[in-house]
Amino acid sequence: MKLGPYWLALLVSVLCIGLYLAGLAMPFVDQLLAYQRSAITQGQWWRLVTGNLLHTNHWHLLMNLAGLWIVLFLHHFHYQLKEVSLLFLLLCLLEGLGLYLGYPQLLGYVGLSGMLHGLFAYGALMDIQHKLKSGYLLLLGVILKVTHEQFYGASEDVTVMIGARVATEAHLVGMICGIICAAVMLLRKKPPRT
Repeated sequence: MKLGPYWLALLVSVLCIGLYLAGLAMPFVDQLLAYQRSAITQGQWWRLVTGNLLHTNHWHLLMNLAGLWIVLFLHHFHYQLKEVSLLFLLLCLLEGLGLYLGYPQLLGYVGLSGMLHGLFAYGALMDIQHKLKSGYLLLLGVILKVTHEQFYGASEDVTVMIGARVATEAHLVGMICGIICAAVMLLRKKPPRT
């Protein structure tokens, strides 16, 4: 079993936990790093990425980190550390850009869940490319979940648990970004036509 993706999971876990604890002790940390549309408009572009690393409370943090470890466990054999680290950063950036450009009414956002939907969709498409039939089920599952959320919203229990509205638009943006990243990767790997 490759350790590459698990090193990323460990690094992201330590970073997210550290930022969460720092935010509890010094609230200005969250104010400086959270995705806030008005601050991004004023040139604070780092928030497009750093907003993904913050969480509303410890339940939100634990759910997102558990999701990260599970998604990487499902698809660990597709990744080297460098590739999955670049993918993680790219998905975080695309998540922020997608929310900024596609949802002007969304004024604030924190959490890994959007990026996780992208990583999940990417992994499912890599499964399909490697002829794993489970990839089709995983891709269909994430599409159905995100579609359901767009019409009916997120579970009320999750909303109460994290102490904030679940930004289901982030899940949609993340999934689309994961599919786009996978499509680009697959097109790059196709042999040239002769």
